[in-house]
Amino acid sequence: MLRLVSLKLGRLYRYVKLAVLGSLAAALVLNTHSLLASLQRNELSERRFLQLNKCPACWGTSWCRKFLNGQLRLESWGRLRLLDFFNVKNVYFARYGEPREGSRRVVLKRLGSAQELADIDTKICRRATGRGRCDLLQALPATEFASLNGDVRLLTPGAVEGWSDLVHCPSQRLLDRLVRRYAETKDSGSFLLRNLKDSERMQLLITLAFNPEPLVLQSFPSDEGWPFAKYLGACGRMVAVNYVGEELWSYFNAPWEKRVDLAWQLMEIAEQLTNNDFEFALYLLDVSFDNFAVGPRDGKVIIVDAENVLVADKRLIRQNKPENWDVWYESKFDDCDKEACLSFSKEILCARVTVDHNYYAVCQNLLSRHATWRGTSGGLLHDPPAEIAKEGRLEALLDECANPKKRYGRFQAAKELREYLAQLSNNVR
Repeated sequence: MLRLVSLKLGRLYRYVKLAVLGSLAAALVLNTHSLLASLQRNELSERRFLQLNKCPACWGTSWCRKFLNGQLRLESWGRLRLLDFFNVKNVYFARYGEPREGSRRVVLKRLGSAQELADIDTKICRRATGRGRCDLLQALPATEFASLNGDVRLLTPGAVEGWSDLVHCPSQRLLDRLVRRYAETKDSGSFLLRNLKDSERMQLLITLAFNPEPLVLQSFPSDEGWPFAKYLGACGRMVAVNYVGEELWSYFNAPWEKRVDLAWQLMEIAEQLTNNDFEFALYLLDVSFDNFAVGPRDGKVIIVDAENVLVADKRLIRQNKPENWDVWYESKFDDCDKEACLSFSKEILCARVTVDHNYYAVCQNLLSRHATWRGTSGGLLHDPPAEIAKEGRLEALLDECANPKKRYGRFQAAKELREYLAQLSNNVR
């Protein structure tokens, strides 16, 4: 009976699979003309595709000349709009070319799904008119995004606190940095908000509220050693960033030597974002294999999804001295049944100087046996060589880093794990 049921289910699966493939083939045949047209057109030079008409309810215009002049072209499959159904995150790969420099690969992001982008318009309309649909250009002046007009000298914490993870607990020092490094203005370099044009000010605030990833990349740039992808520019609701390489997930079954080096880099990133000379703690609230990529030439690990980054100003915490500000904070292990789970309190991250969150996030979601992703388990450091497994030190450090048994055990385990991985990495080079 069980065998009969399994056979029936197997047949049903095959029928469904054939039906889906048949539907896709039929759609391709019926839309052959439009598909050919899509392959020939350069949609990246079209204002409508870029949603340039949404501005200033957009991400910027600094790269519009490059887009509209045809210097960017979607790669082959990216030109087929029929496949947008599978591109939920609205991330595209394109070639960008300069006349004398040749072309290179870049990543284009809309910074949200089609539904999330539609929700932006709905929220703006409701805030301005109380209705779900409206003329965005007419509605924007009636929103908080236009309230900070040219008479306002600085972007202050009271105006934007809580708008997004980036500014969950902003300091004036952080906001001055965001404005001074804002790349969607010709006159960057000044921390004075009033030096921005009205449209630039609204673009900055809308980006800050709905998806602050571009501002993270601009304020903590790769050129200064921060482990983020390089921000290039924007046009309408399309942002261009530098292509780094294959995502970390593609290295899950790489040779042991490679995985050890990547693990060491991940722990170094956790340390850099937690403790740095600028006294800004950048806490990664969404850590998964998809959010990191590896350079094909230098093998460098880079963060490629920075939407959910909370920045706490340690200098301000020391100055204000909130309750228990100097008590070390240990993140609680979260053994949930979902992928990439993390347990944290934003309020505590904002109020403590010494926090182990980044170590916890990297160890639990990427390195240790607790890490699960796309149906796999064991983490990046799965199946170590026999001699390392027999020694047991690596497994013990990973377990203590993910789920500490001693008080403040994660802090010490993270330190020792960084040193041990560095030792292993040097030994195998």
